[in-house]
Amino acid sequence: MLEQLEGSQAVARAVAMCRPEVISAYPISPQTHIVEKLSDLVRTGELEPCEYMMVESEFAAMSACIGASAAGARAYTATASQGLLFMAEALYNASGLGLPIVMTLANRAIGAPINIWNDHSDSMSQRDSGWIQLFAETNQEAVDLHLQAFRLAEELSLPVMACMDGFILTHAFEQVDLPEQEQVDGFLPAFEPRQMLDPAEPMTIGAMVGPEAFTEVKYLMHAKQLQALDAIPEIAAEFTEVFGRESGGLVRSYRADDAETVVVALGSVLGTIEDVIDEMREQGVKIGALAIKCFRPWPIDEVREALSGADRVVVVEKAFAVGAGGIVGQNVRLALSGCDSTVFDVVAGLGGRPITRKSLRALFDDVVGGELEPGGLHFLDLKTDVVEREIGRNQNGRGLGPHAENILRDIGTVASDSH
Repeated sequence: MLEQLEGSQAVARAVAMCRPEVISAYPISPQTHIVEKLSDLVRTGELEPCEYMMVESEFAAMSACIGASAAGARAYTATASQGLLFMAEALYNASGLGLPIVMTLANRAIGAPINIWNDHSDSMSQRDSGWIQLFAETNQEAVDLHLQAFRLAEELSLPVMACMDGFILTHAFEQVDLPEQEQVDGFLPAFEPRQMLDPAEPMTIGAMVGPEAFTEVKYLMHAKQLQALDAIPEIAAEFTEVFGRESGGLVRSYRADDAETVVVALGSVLGTIEDVIDEMREQGVKIGALAIKCFRPWPIDEVREALSGADRVVVVEKAFAVGAGGIVGQNVRLALSGCDSTVFDVVAGLGGRPITRKSLRALFDDVVGGELEPGGLHFLDLKTDVVEREIGRNQNGRGLGPHAENILRDIGTVASDSH
């Protein structure tokens, strides 16, 4: 059924159709509307049987989901940014125990300085936590990915993080096709846990493991992630058969078959990228895009196949490893090992900075025209004058305070002083 909905409301209703039995949540922008809507559905009896747990922190939210899942319940939560960091210890516990928890991550920047707007620094910070990470381009895909996430989590007994861009998607109103409950029930069978705490058959979950077995346990976690590389496309194909639209999968190419330059990205920015590609294609430029739908596990073979014929690969990403470089870019280089493609790492949209068609067109023109030097890390729309002023200030004195405060004074956001 087509409805005009806020992204958060659409995701909440999709999650409710998956019939979670325990929802444990702590509000943090920009995911709050999701768990608010779910609490309302539980309160009114539209979602039952379901226990909605209001906890005191994000760490408690994930811990409660771990307990619920270990007891055999279909469990769900949502978070963002610092909330994800607060539950980091529990994230590793959930994946290490092989618990099929589903979590919405409304991507938001990590401070300091404090910033509530979108980038991908939160999900990237936990890329090695053992959770599958799926990324939505649109609110429709966010709805679809949650249906697939529960199916995937329970088939493999692994936790799944469904990532959607905070505010850009969570708070955007657009037309969304919500499935019928009967369709979801046919696609997502009743939860049958692979492991469950049962007083009649006592067992230990989370026992101490020493050097004699720890390596093997970690290896098996890796092996299960690799199984997801087969399961994700299979589930996406079945989703298409049931619901009549393509969604999810590992990667998606856009006008890239004969492309000499391919742009790689995750999330909602792909819509803007594809608009620019259409414009450049009309002018005869052979350029295309590759959407990464699944970042963990990393679909190395699919990425290599999609990009190995390109002369230039431009990775546009909303996070980076401080002191090292691009995160997605490094994974792309791994996939292209031995190929002749030149990879450009471009960081964009940090802390919610707009990624405009004009800026992307200038970037792509520079890459195609050989104006952008390969290697190093490039920052789209970086205010170099502001950066150089702050570097000079720090070279000439001490006790000048945090960069953030100085830069805000420079650009006039707060009152200036003698510095």
